[in-house]
Amino acid sequence: MAEMTIYLGNKNYSSWSLRPWLALKRTGAAFDEVVIPLDEPATRANILRHSPTGKVPALKHGDVTIWDSLAICEYLAETFPAAQLWPADKTARAVARAASAEMHSGFAALRSHLPMNVRSSFPNRGITPEVQADINRITALWRECRKRFGGGGEFLFGAFTIADAMFAPVVSRFRTYRVEVDEATQAYLDAVWGLPAFQEWATAARNEPMIIESAEF
Repeated sequence: MAEMTIYLGNKNYSSWSLRPWLALKRTGAAFDEVVIPLDEPATRANILRHSPTGKVPALKHGDVTIWDSLAICEYLAETFPAAQLWPADKTARAVARAASAEMHSGFAALRSHLPMNVRSSFPNRGITPEVQADINRITALWRECRKRFGGGGEFLFGAFTIADAMFAPVVSRFRTYRVEVDEATQAYLDAVWGLPAFQEWATAARNEPMIIESAEF
């Protein structure tokens, strides 16, 4: 048994679970994972055995339990500094944290109208003006980060960081709903989607038997 266990929701639907899972994979550390099916009668009771909020994800590392996606990522950055989950440069790191926090707390319209569904495709799903505003802000933020800090690689700050993990569910959403983007944004989407860890997650999502009707159209 590994020292760390991460508790996740359905990989096809749980955007919050994907974020710290990608960061954890980036560390290279051994870990166990437990997927707790969401939206079922016993879901909350099952999660409460591992998370005080009754929500996933949660990470257990010895006697430590962390129950928030961004907090898990921060914990991993401190525990595994060699993984360089934040940019080394102070300014880039501050912007990466700000972008991650904006994703953590914002974009409610996109979350509500375009739920994550990795294995499906809904190209005709209507995008409301509020959703389009979220899309515009996200893509503008990506362009800014890439322009200022992305010269050393394919990701927002060059190398993969927590900021990319935080926006990975948006990458999935853009594919599922066939959101039209410019060439530079498409290159970033392809870079994140092409990560071996992301492909491992997507394969697991496609093989899950569970269905959440509210995320199917």
